[in-house]
Amino acid sequence: MLARVTQLTRTPPPTSVVWDSALLNYRFNATHPMDPVRLELTERLCRELGVFDAEHVSLTVPGIADDDALATVHSREYIAAVHRASEAGKASTDHGLGTEDTPVFEGIHRGAARIAAGTLGLAEALASGAAVRGVNFAGGMHHASRAKAGGFCVYNDAALAIQHLRHRCGVHAVYIDLDAHHGDGTQQIFYDDADVLTISMHQSGVSLFPGTGFPNETGGPGAEGSAVNIAVPEGTGDAGFLRAFEAVIPAVLRAFEPDVIVSQHGCDSHTLDPMSDLHLSIDAHRLLALRVGELADELCDGRWIATGGGGYAIHTVVPRSWTQLTAAASGAALPKGLAVPGAWRDYVRSTYGVDTPETMDDGADLRFRSWEAGYDPEDDLDRAVIQTRREIFPLWGMDPWFD
Repeated sequence: MLARVTQLTRTPPPTSVVWDSALLNYRFNATHPMDPVRLELTERLCRELGVFDAEHVSLTVPGIADDDALATVHSREYIAAVHRASEAGKASTDHGLGTEDTPVFEGIHRGAARIAAGTLGLAEALASGAAVRGVNFAGGMHHASRAKAGGFCVYNDAALAIQHLRHRCGVHAVYIDLDAHHGDGTQQIFYDDADVLTISMHQSGVSLFPGTGFPNETGGPGAEGSAVNIAVPEGTGDAGFLRAFEAVIPAVLRAFEPDVIVSQHGCDSHTLDPMSDLHLSIDAHRLLALRVGELADELCDGRWIATGGGGYAIHTVVPRSWTQLTAAASGAALPKGLAVPGAWRDYVRSTYGVDTPETMDDGADLRFRSWEAGYDPEDDLDRAVIQTRREIFPLWGMDPWFD
């Protein structure tokens, strides 16, 4: 028998997962790297493994976010430009619409607003108590800023969810971005807001789009310390990425004391992804999701919304990574070494002509040296961590060398 979801010892939290096949309509063109096939295959793999079958997991069909909701994080002028692009195919490069990375297409507004509505709905589910956790693997549009699209992103769904929770419940929210690329749009939206902590861990902007996210970007006047950037060097693998995560993120979260975590889990950091120079494994993606969940349990009574993001190895990596994410967020992590269902592999082979991996992880060794064991000032990864700790820790009353 194929092993299915393994329940954790504690009672799994009520979890809402966003899905509707209409999410596949967010498609720029036939050759664009943001191929919605990755969403279809993730949903299919989740179903094959029984991730959606648990009693505590419910599926939510997203609507279309209205302009008033979108205007809580985007300018009215920008929203109007997206409507014009959607209805008349009118580019607006001043707003990032009609560029090579974010071309316009008929229905771009509805497609982007549906993704936004999905994550917004998760925020309302948490606010109302209907769910404790939520997953929208179609979301994570972190390059969309207040008045500009970019990097395949039109409406910033994570920012919309955070803003809704703030207005509805008055929460302190933390945003954790683990995509290979800097979460520049989300940072920009909340840069002057001391009640929202944005953390982005990404390949350095020296070598990767969007060329931002350096340690000295720490928040605007009155919000110093509310933006945290860990810019790891190209070539970083599991051990370095996990080491950097543990050296910065738990300490800053504990100092901030959030009420809810919203996270972005772009899997373009995988070694097979064509859009970055990082070398993470599916195993590391799984562990990072579990760690975010542990921090949510420790600090936020479990409240956590997880989104997808980047990921361009659309058959071999994305479905496995985001199925692992969905299972971990629901409190029912998949066991290590689990076989990929044969029916799913046969479907991908017959439909897309691609042979996919046989296991849900990569069998990677995730051992890493903890920061407390010492650091090497000549090591590129350690230098990156030191730079972030020097910039951020004193702003939270912590010693960058010892805390």
